[in-house]
Amino acid sequence: MIVFLEGIIELKQPAKIILNVGGVGYEVFIPLSSYDRLPLLGESCRIIIHEHMKEDSHTLYGFMSEPEKAMFEALTSISGIGPKLGLSALSGLSVRELKLAVIEGDIKRLSSISGVGKRMAERMAVEMKNKVSIAESLEAIAGENINSLQMQKTKDALMALIALGFKEEKARNSIISISDKEDISKIPVEEIIKRVLSGK
Repeated sequence: MIVFLEGIIELKQPAKIILNVGGVGYEVFIPLSSYDRLPLLGESCRIIIHEHMKEDSHTLYGFMSEPEKAMFEALTSISGIGPKLGLSALSGLSVRELKLAVIEGDIKRLSSISGVGKRMAERMAVEMKNKVSIAESLEAIAGENINSLQMQKTKDALMALIALGFKEEKARNSIISISDKEDISKIPVEEIIKRVLSGK
């Protein structure tokens, strides 16, 4: 099983690259999100690989980051979504935008992906929701600048509130509301919980 490839970019197109690895050329299909971060033609590149094998074909899909690969694999695990549609989704929306659309059940946004109709978007929203972890959903909502301490405190507070009977969405939105006003990494978890309980 190929986990990654490292070599010289011989061909670079928005939908695919050819990577020269020790004199062997590998055709690798990529989403636009990865294309934007590729080095220049003729330069060395390391790309994460997902192998898709069928009886009559062996296709390589490449990604510049693990989150992209994980999202691609989560998408293609849904009935009716093949590799081409998975790449289309990542070409139309970033990983964060996809997670946010799934969390919020934004059917309109998911339907904006080329090849995805309303029914498919609804299925994506339902089936993907269980594949997006609490930590990932918080990161998607709070943005990419959230640090590890903020993430840990947010996660701890969220789990405690759910244990106290709060609906996950309400608890999550309440915590995000607090983090919008001040640095949540400087607030004790107990204080975060008290603020949510008191509605402050």
